[in-house]
Amino acid sequence: MPGGRLTQQERQQIALGLADGFAYAEIARRLDRPTSTVTREVMRNGGPTAYRADLAHRATERRAHRRRQAAPRGTQEAPQPYGRDPEAVRAYEETLTTVFMQSGTPQMMARVMACLTVSDTGSLTAAELVQRLQVSPASVSKAIAFLESQDLVRRERDERRRERYVVDDEVMYQAMMSSARATAQVAETARQGVGVLGPGTPAGARLENTARFLDFVSESLARAAEQAREILHTKPVAIESEDAGDHEA
Repeated sequence: MPGGRLTQQERQQIALGLADGFAYAEIARRLDRPTSTVTREVMRNGGPTAYRADLAHRATERRAHRRRQAAPRGTQEAPQPYGRDPEAVRAYEETLTTVFMQSGTPQMMARVMACLTVSDTGSLTAAELVQRLQVSPASVSKAIAFLESQDLVRRERDERRRERYVVDDEVMYQAMMSSARATAQVAETARQGVGVLGPGTPAGARLENTARFLDFVSESLARAAEQAREILHTKPVAIESEDAGDHEA
């Protein structure tokens, strides 16, 4: 299986495959590349409907040029903690970014979310995000504002009074609950439409079924989030402390 960067010819084949309606897996098979490589390439360059081989190739060259400028010749990338492979970490972060984008998150917001997620602390300052992603402070600020609106990150101050952006288990819980509330709101709006269009009409019946379906989804999501928070977020230390207290008693 060939490795390394995609060539311009390969990108042209990707564009042709998308135009013919082929799935990512089929395009990857024809290129003898991993499906994740094709998926990441398409999602970073406009998505399946806007992908253009020449534009994607130029964008990749620009990104490579920026990386070379950020890391002068003769310098080495900072070693990863825990003996991790830096290239593997970078590739995984790109894959995670692609998955976030496929779920509907805009590209810059997805990049910030992935960068926070793969950091061991789960929190970074604006300056750290700018340095890691090689983007402008304005881009980071806009991305954080969006992620905050979705309850996917939160702000806090560190000991040096710097503002840090955090993603952790509690943030994930809040995001799921926010999604449940938004789904419930759509259900309620659909139910209001039943009264306007008439319960015995085709449109009214459709809205009633939509409301019932979304009610069930919203309630199930909220219940699952509460259960997960209660079961999975239990602190092992607290359990051990209680056990120790029982033994002493």
